[in-house]
Amino acid sequence: MAAVSDAQIFRKTLMVLLAVGFATIVWRLTDLLLLLTAGMLIAFMFWQFAHFLQVKLRVPFALALTLAVILPITFISLVFWAFGSMMADQFAILFDKLPDAFRFAQNWLNNTDLGREISARAAVLMPDGSRVVGIVQSVIGSLGTIVTSLVVVLIAGIYLAAQPRLYGSGVLALIPPGARAKTVRTVAAVMTAMSHWLKAQAVSMVFIGIFTSVALSFIGLPAAPAIGLVAGICEFVPYLGTIVVAIPAIILGFSISPETGIYTIIAIVVIQQVQGNIVTPLVQSTIAELPPALTIFSLIAFGVLLGPMGVILAVPLTVVALTLVKELVPYEKAEIPVMDAAIEPEHSEV
Repeated sequence: MAAVSDAQIFRKTLMVLLAVGFATIVWRLTDLLLLLTAGMLIAFMFWQFAHFLQVKLRVPFALALTLAVILPITFISLVFWAFGSMMADQFAILFDKLPDAFRFAQNWLNNTDLGREISARAAVLMPDGSRVVGIVQSVIGSLGTIVTSLVVVLIAGIYLAAQPRLYGSGVLALIPPGARAKTVRTVAAVMTAMSHWLKAQAVSMVFIGIFTSVALSFIGLPAAPAIGLVAGICEFVPYLGTIVVAIPAIILGFSISPETGIYTIIAIVVIQQVQGNIVTPLVQSTIAELPPALTIFSLIAFGVLLGPMGVILAVPLTVVALTLVKELVPYEKAEIPVMDAAIEPEHSEV
């Protein structure tokens, strides 16, 4: 066995130290990298919309990108201008009803032994008043940071969408010449997967927002449009819209009557079942399916590691990761044998 020289030991030690240093820098810059990722996602949305407008309107890309940025912002502004007062009244009704709804739900639970057990366990898990005040103050104090981050992401998205070739060629120059063709093919596959995912999410968000508003309005819940709007927006993060909607809607329903609360639960379950078993398979008929279990665990993992921004970006990052694995890792799709044939006992001749 050949002896290892001091120079080799030094080089290997230096490589390990450099790897550790690079990993430390990346971890310290996690917030910046998340903002960059969000900016790239916004840029891709702008670029996709601009490409659509360029093909349909037969206009230069610069004009198409300008329209792609101005039209969504204008539409959102008009919606909030036209329905802002109505939505403010809806949210005011919602916040005004919630305290009474909580008290009604607590009294309703205290009428049964099981309900009292649930209330006792919930009381242990509920934070005290000082902790709630601290959380609220923390959220209010971070509003400035949130707004600044949104502005940075929006501006970065516009710049990245305006000159994608400039930034792409700069990154490609860092790739060895022999691997550049494969890199371009891989990036194209990632862009295709992201395009399909965004279309599927847009359909799911619209479906959840509209049908939640209609169903809860038909049941008679106050602030149904506000709840539906929040549900549709939150559906950008899968399963989050369900959780955000279910809690206040069910509490409001039971504050009106037990029957209304039961109808609310049924409506939410039916909408989610239709969305999960009919709408999602239809919109995924042209895209690679993202397994639900993988989606749930990616949300949990990114949330634990990266916080709220990680939860928002968990699914698109998972889509990118799956596409990279399919493009870069050579594998053959395994065929699972039929279990009946696999476990069928062999007959021995006597």
